[in-house]
Amino acid sequence: MPLTTLKQFCRSSLLGLLMCGCLAAVPVTADDGRLMWIVDGHPSSLAKSAVQILAQAANEGLDPADYDAAGLKDDVLKPLKSVAAQKTLDTALTKAFTRYLHDLHYGRVDPRTVYANFDVPPKSLDVTAVLNAAVAAGNLDQAVSAATPTFPLYRALLPWLARYRALVGDPAWASNLSALPGNKLEPGGAYAGTALLAARLVALGDLPSGFVVPNRYEGPLVDGVKQFQKRHGLTPDGVIGKGTFEQLNVKPAARVEQIELTLERLRWTPLMTDKRMLVVNLPEFELRGLEINGDQVQIPLQMNVIVGKSLNTQTPMFNEQMRAIEFSPYWNVPPSITRAETVPKLRRDPGYFDRQGFEIVTRSGEVVTHLDDAQLAALQSGQARIRQRPGAQNALGDIKFIFPNNDNIYMHHTPSVGLFQRDRRDFSHGCIRVEAPVALAEFVLKGEPEWTTEKIRDAMESGTSKTIRLKTPIMVVIAYGTALVKQRGGAIYFYADIYGHDKRLQMALNRYSQTVRNQSLKPAGNVARLD
Repeated sequence: MPLTTLKQFCRSSLLGLLMCGCLAAVPVTADDGRLMWIVDGHPSSLAKSAVQILAQAANEGLDPADYDAAGLKDDVLKPLKSVAAQKTLDTALTKAFTRYLHDLHYGRVDPRTVYANFDVPPKSLDVTAVLNAAVAAGNLDQAVSAATPTFPLYRALLPWLARYRALVGDPAWASNLSALPGNKLEPGGAYAGTALLAARLVALGDLPSGFVVPNRYEGPLVDGVKQFQKRHGLTPDGVIGKGTFEQLNVKPAARVEQIELTLERLRWTPLMTDKRMLVVNLPEFELRGLEINGDQVQIPLQMNVIVGKSLNTQTPMFNEQMRAIEFSPYWNVPPSITRAETVPKLRRDPGYFDRQGFEIVTRSGEVVTHLDDAQLAALQSGQARIRQRPGAQNALGDIKFIFPNNDNIYMHHTPSVGLFQRDRRDFSHGCIRVEAPVALAEFVLKGEPEWTTEKIRDAMESGTSKTIRLKTPIMVVIAYGTALVKQRGGAIYFYADIYGHDKRLQMALNRYSQTVRNQSLKPAGNVARLD
């Protein structure tokens, strides 16, 4: 590359600055007298751009107060009467903007301190280097762009965040909806709250602006409610019962918080770590197969799933490699279920043993196909284990997808297919039941052409247990997001915080804010007091 071209490359691009070593000329500290944000004793135009970016942190779901945006905005407008004041402002702004870039890219909390067992990739973005390069180039947008998450859902949520934030204080939520006439409101019924209901649906985009409110709950108003129900994980039948009524009364500020919490999780949920991935979103009760090419994400696979009960068998959040598939699997009943459920049921109804196709395996490996008091005692004490043979009654259905993890969670089919049609699908002991096991197997085995659809079905129906190892393991991510945009430019969907993870994360973020605000971003507070 000619010398002049190389110089232009170094000066004009963030990548060029990082590669060409131009950062050596960037004044990054006040220790040697060179300041990043001060020119001729005054805050530079870049400093003013920095505080403007910090002031708009809410656009990314962050809190400007965490970066002292208001205080720094005042400080850059004041005369700096001493070198000490210049250094103080320069240091404070550097710390604030560095923290902002870090939070934007990596998030404000370590997920493992909250609830997730994600194998978070090592930090690859050098926030300090990115900031120094952007300052040298005179363009902070380069640093912000480098720090912004690239997963498409993140960007898709941002306009909805702005839209719901604009609804905070909207007159449509100034008063509560009128109580329902009875336990529910069905299409065609009389309702005193039709005007306010319509106003909310118009504000949310579920009804067109200029909608003419009917005297009764009927026509397009019912259609608007159906659209609202669809976007909130409810049966879109147009009947306003308890669940729909509660969701209609959720204020926009609460939706803003849901979006912000989802954005926070997207900063550290490893959704772009491989070319092909399986992602389960627990509150949505959905599984998706992702195919990733750079920043582009295709979703060729999507299905309903059943997850762990919210009360006491919640499915944990983590990421692991799927390494094997077991066709016509045995179900090895976990010891906790054996003691708490299976043994008591067998004591009440011994015939349940044969009907369910159970057998007992002793510590020596002997398989026992009859039941007696001694065997029940061995099961209760852990001296033996019980398993269910492959077959129509098997709790795992006819296929099991294995991704080894500390919680012994896996995916499997189920004989209880009717549960997939429920709105809320937290019924399992923690494992994930899949609605379309053949489609999932086809996605997982895509790189192994010998596994045709016919061969997959034959293996599932054979009744003989067979485990195959995948030639190419595929990453499985068990994630949690209560706000979602399902397609580019599409509507936003909200889901219930079934496990209370939103509340837990919000508490962690509140602690973060309290900590960083107590740690003075400026060594002595207001710069003017230093003069």
